[in-house]
Amino acid sequence: MEAGTTSTTLTAKLPILNPGEYDLWLMRIEQYFLMTDYSLWEVILNGNKVLKRKIREVEQEYEPTTAEEKQDRRNEMKARGTLLMALPNKDQLKFHSYKDAKLLMEAIEKRYGGNKESKKVFKALYKCNHRRCFRFKNTQQ
Repeated sequence: MEAGTTSTTLTAKLPILNPGEYDLWLMRIEQYFLMTDYSLWEVILNGNKVLKRKIREVEQEYEPTTAEEKQDRRNEMKARGTLLMALPNKDQLKFHSYKDAKLLMEAIEKRYGGNKESKKVFKALYKCNHRRCFRFKNTQQ
């Protein structure tokens, strides 16, 4: 570095997924990947290039040999590792078996994202508890 120049580094805190806040986490994790390395977010969205060759009419995976293939492999491993680190400690073992970042993200979405009906029920219960509403207790008696 030359004298008189300053260097700034951009660091962002990895957002940890809290149960019930999947939508907010998804927005934050996307921003995290876009700020740190956009190619990792592309791997999560599109999946990684699978290295397969056809040998005697059977497709077999092979180790990366070119620099581009090695970089693709590194991006896949880095994206998967970052997603695993963004999970709560108690849930990391549940998702560790997924070897593909895209499949891992889909599994996280299924586990924490829920469907539209469950989101409506969750929001209604949250609003009710937030307002200290006791409608559900009164109807059960």
